Amino acid sequence: MTEGPKPESKEVTKLMIDRPSDFRFHAAYLAYSETWNKTASEEIKTKLNEIMLSLTKNEISYSNFYKELGQYREQSSKYYARRRVHTQRKRKWRKRRAKEIRNARHRRRH
Repeated sequence: MTEGPKPESKEVTKLMIDRPSDFRFHAAYLAYSETWNKTASEEIKTKLNEIMLSLTKNEISYSNFYKELGQYREQSSKYYARRRVHTQRKRKWRKRRAKEIRNARHRRRH
């Protein structure tokens, strides 16, 4: 009795469902695609496909999509919380800069 060839695990294929005209979906697809390319596990690829398909069918929101996708992304590519950017008016900056230059010039003389 010879055993027949063992059925190999079905290879998971990457979904090609990008919508470049829809910015939010396109960004989500790029995140999915990047994560897909960096993983070797068929199990993770299957899960990534499920997450992407549920976004396509509007079963989950974009924020939930990124939360679920984040579990499989590398630590270095995690998104960080927004930080407040402190700015100043150009006029105020020029005035402060002129004062610094003037003070520096007078310090050199004495």
